[in-house]
Amino acid sequence: MKRALPQTIVITGATAGVGRALALVLAAQGARVGLIARCSEALAEVAREVAELGGRAATAAADVSDPTAVFQAAESIERELGPIDIWINNAMVTVFSPILDMSPAEFKRVTEVTYLGSVYGAMAALRLMRPRDAGSIVQIGTSLSYRGIPLQSAYCGAKFAIRGFLDSLRTELLHDRSRIRVVMVQLPAVNTPQFDWARTHRRHEPRPVPPVIQVETVARAIARAIQGSQREYWLHISTAKVIIGSLLLPGFLDRYLSRHAYEAQDRDTTVASDRKDNLFSSVPGLHRARGSFSEDARTSASVLSATGTRAALATLVMGAIALGALALLAI
Repeated sequence: MKRALPQTIVITGATAGVGRALALVLAAQGARVGLIARCSEALAEVAREVAELGGRAATAAADVSDPTAVFQAAESIERELGPIDIWINNAMVTVFSPILDMSPAEFKRVTEVTYLGSVYGAMAALRLMRPRDAGSIVQIGTSLSYRGIPLQSAYCGAKFAIRGFLDSLRTELLHDRSRIRVVMVQLPAVNTPQFDWARTHRRHEPRPVPPVIQVETVARAIARAIQGSQREYWLHISTAKVIIGSLLLPGFLDRYLSRHAYEAQDRDTTVASDRKDNLFSSVPGLHRARGSFSEDARTSASVLSATGTRAALATLVMGAIALGALALLAI
């Protein structure tokens, strides 16, 4: 991972959480950053932080569920900063709720932002990268793109859909012998404001399922991963455990999550009657990188190649089978 950092990197969902922390990490490393999000005031604030680091930013206010707005934002940023080298799809929304307590409109909104917003981002990047036949499309994912959990069905479904979409996109680019890369980075639970402003139908405020990783730690790990050559990366061992467990023991995880994942996503504090959420509109005052769990957040995260981890797992399984066969022959 020693390749020179590209000049221009676009980030959606750039005003809070992982997107904001990543913009500052990349700016500090010398990248020009294009910032896309809904709130103009928050975009200006992040741009000022980038400037304080000696970096250069271009902003575009857009809701990623609007394809025209995304395409226009991409063109505007490229005109200001130059050819886009990396496009990072990071924007998302979620709802903490049992399925039966959610409305169709809520499911639709989560899907439009989290899934279709990523599709539109990839399309916008391809429109600009294809004539040059160069660039990378990076998708910020999660271990929940492999394992759905209770109370976040719409979000998990959207992340699963993104993974399928990217598989299709990769095969088409390979067919066309394109040099455009597609990378997915699967995250663990991260200390972001997501849990402070996501819509919830629960009695208690939501929280990430431990272990929780500090957002700046995750941003630095993503910055390393996007310079690598693999198709997918898993951040932190907890992500690998969830993904491998979902592949090997799905039934066990069904039962385990049914017993433990409800309470694990609840804080002790109850939801206030005047609580605002960011499902359909931006929430002023909560645009920051860190969430409310810094005391519990860990400050280290390994970057694992998904291909290498799967290969190691396959080797272990084959070795166990071989040892079992030898034991049977010896009987």
